Amino acid sequence: MSALAERPVAPGRRRRIVASPGKFLTWGGMAIFLILLFGVIASVVVNSFAGKWFDSWLPTSYSGQWYGTAWSQYDLTQVVLTTLIVAIVVVALSVLIGVPASYVLARKKFPGSKLVMLLFLLPIMMPPITYGIPLATLLNYYHLAPGLTGVILANLVPSVPFVVLTMTPFIEQINPSIESAARMCGASTSKLFVRILAPLLIPGMLASAVLVLVRTVGMFELTFLTSDSSSNTLVVALFTAMTGAGIRAQQSVDAMAVIYMLSMLVLLVVALRFVNPTQLVARVEDSKD
Repeated sequence: MSALAERPVAPGRRRRIVASPGKFLTWGGMAIFLILLFGVIASVVVNSFAGKWFDSWLPTSYSGQWYGTAWSQYDLTQVVLTTLIVAIVVVALSVLIGVPASYVLARKKFPGSKLVMLLFLLPIMMPPITYGIPLATLLNYYHLAPGLTGVILANLVPSVPFVVLTMTPFIEQINPSIESAARMCGASTSKLFVRILAPLLIPGMLASAVLVLVRTVGMFELTFLTSDSSSNTLVVALFTAMTGAGIRAQQSVDAMAVIYMLSMLVLLVVALRFVNPTQLVARVEDSKD
């Protein structure tokens, strides 16, 4: 036999797992975090189905009535409808405003363009509460808040820059010669956008739209400061149910929390299903060719 042949491991002999202390700490920390996170989520889900739960590891009885109670008690039909209206309108306006602004910043170089990009960065980098209070005060002064209009306008402040910062690098990677060739063939500006640029920009627009949708549904600070009882979104209604005056069954609040978690989970699944970064890169590379 060759001297390089691998020696068989003796029966009953275990292989030692060798890893650096840093890896052990990293994987150990991740494991502890996931266990704690799973424990918190599991306790909320179990409690939302609990009929009676006293001094035991698990409830003594289960019931799904708390979901019906939460749905009627907190008027979740109106809350979910308001959440959808706010999210859809914010996404549509953000894309409608952000894509042309991204095209101008990507194609036109003018004095102060870097300053403009810095201004777009501020609403994303700063905590929403820092500019949310003066923004809510301004909207109240012009009688745009509290209400649905104020919620939509407040959520546009971080959403439009988010679209601009997502789309500007995407547009910069598209070869400008494609536009030049279309113009030489007699294409007008409207036809250039509709027939040439739109198909190339759809992946980036879809990515920014889904990300803005998830961000808007989860935005608490700006919505809380500009909403009233008729324009609360799901996240604000959940906070009100937990902290508002009155006596409420904890199971119904947990049922509402599970509904919110499922809503966010559905949005994340949609984002991962239809927005694939590798597809975006592939479309950009095709446009370069």
